[in-house]
Amino acid sequence: ANLLQEGGLLPASGTLAEFKARNCSEVREACIAKGFGFSHVPHQEIPGTHLRVCLQGNTCCTEEMEDRFGQQSKQDFENLVDEMSHTLRSTFVSRHKRFDEFFLELLENTERSLNDMFMRTYGKPYMQNAEVFENLFAELKRYYTGGNVNLEEMLNDFWSRLLERMFTLLNSQYVITEDYLECISKYTDQLKPFGDVPRKLKAQVTRAFIAARTFVQGLSVGREVAQRVSKVSSTPACIRAVTKMLYCPFCQSMPGVKPCKNYCLNVMKGCLANQADLDPEWNQYIDAMLLVAQRLEGPFNIESVMEPIDVKISEAIMNMQDNSAQVSYRVFQGCGQPKPAGITRSARGVSDVFNARFRPYSPEERPTTAAGTSLDRLRIVWNAMQHSVVDIKEKLKDFKKFWSNLPEAMCVEDRVTAGNASEEECWNGHTKGRYFPEVQKDGLTNQVNNPEVGVDITRPDTLIRQQIMALRVMTNKLKNAYNGNDIYFQDSSDEGSGSGSGSGCTEVCPTYMDGTAATEIPVVRADRSGPVDNSAPLCAPSVALPTVLALSALALQRQWR
Repeated sequence: ANLLQEGGLLPASGTLAEFKARNCSEVREACIAKGFGFSHVPHQEIPGTHLRVCLQGNTCCTEEMEDRFGQQSKQDFENLVDEMSHTLRSTFVSRHKRFDEFFLELLENTERSLNDMFMRTYGKPYMQNAEVFENLFAELKRYYTGGNVNLEEMLNDFWSRLLERMFTLLNSQYVITEDYLECISKYTDQLKPFGDVPRKLKAQVTRAFIAARTFVQGLSVGREVAQRVSKVSSTPACIRAVTKMLYCPFCQSMPGVKPCKNYCLNVMKGCLANQADLDPEWNQYIDAMLLVAQRLEGPFNIESVMEPIDVKISEAIMNMQDNSAQVSYRVFQGCGQPKPAGITRSARGVSDVFNARFRPYSPEERPTTAAGTSLDRLRIVWNAMQHSVVDIKEKLKDFKKFWSNLPEAMCVEDRVTAGNASEEECWNGHTKGRYFPEVQKDGLTNQVNNPEVGVDITRPDTLIRQQIMALRVMTNKLKNAYNGNDIYFQDSSDEGSGSGSGSGCTEVCPTYMDGTAATEIPVVRADRSGPVDNSAPLCAPSVALPTVLALSALALQRQWR
């Protein structure tokens, strides 16, 4: 004691007991351990009249120390929010990237598989006309990646133009003008030249692609919301409360005493009041994402659409071949008899052009050579994508109520609070002892009487409100996608004003029945029992695939004109 008195660390009249109560050496050591480089830490308590956050009684804190504690509190709080939301943010980032990559690879491999099959069967003629399918897949990809593409209109227009081109070739003995082609297009629904394939394919493609595009957009929105909300800046009142909770024990010579859990909860509920208000819309968004994920696993499974697409297209072309005589007859009835062509054109028999019938390609016949390699890769991607959807579903379930649970998650950390087992041995904001105030409920309006954080409940955070609206819009789109409908949705990747093939309803829309909307007008079947005019062909010539592909290419050229 004499040595301490001589060193100026203890007053001459002080006792060893008094020294222990007022010594700040433990505080100094704790500050060094935390990396604080204070120019001066008192050897013993000093009057605290200079303090603005911590109690102004005897203290181990200088004004510099309290200011630095405030700066560190802001960093600690923001780091804690960042750490607590890291799994959420990284999951959305990684799952969005994975699903997007799988889907784009799925499209690429589907196109490659179809290309391999047609190349193996038809060789050079197919190569010369492959752009018909290249354009189709290009439009599907453009839609998926956010382009302004109306799938139904695109597919309808494709079949209409294909009918025009095939009709022209099958009736090469006539002069088919542009006006006549326009007339033909009016009868597409009635004629049904490709059978029921276009209707079924349209329903399957639109529902599957709407679900996939909306799902990946939903992952993107979730990623952006999580990243932005976790970076919301803290208010001065919040930082004062966090400083008082984490560092004022230092000033009271109790650097090792951690905050009481309920005390921490009130501080965090006050600091994260706006984030908690995100929860209702966040939970609805999660539920909607889970619904669309179910569709991707079941009836809107993209695999069930893309795997047999080559067989479906070939079936449609064969239907056109079989129905060519009836189609021509009905067109001549509705649009009139076209003028005969010159001798050079009409004398060239269609048998010179067509030398083989397009045959269906059975899945059992799929090759095991180089073409089989891409098919194997396609199935690998399909399986990986299905596993990805299942994985995303499980992760999404874990993230429900994330924002309202955030204060609890932050306050159970051993490094933050003393935990429930030390209610009498924790820091209550004033001293070591039990914390008596009631824990506040979640959300901004419930903080009006928060005893620890002054919260202005009349001024909601603007950025949080923007994210709430973003979730609301996305949830509405997801609900519509669940029912196979696409509504107007514009984001940074949209081109122009945006477009959708759905009804634009704001609630859950009517479900589809038997692959079509309940309000769809029935297609009138062509009457095949009527007499055949002598001027109409009595039989349909057999159409080779290379010629059909050439027609398809012309159809797409007309489509984009």
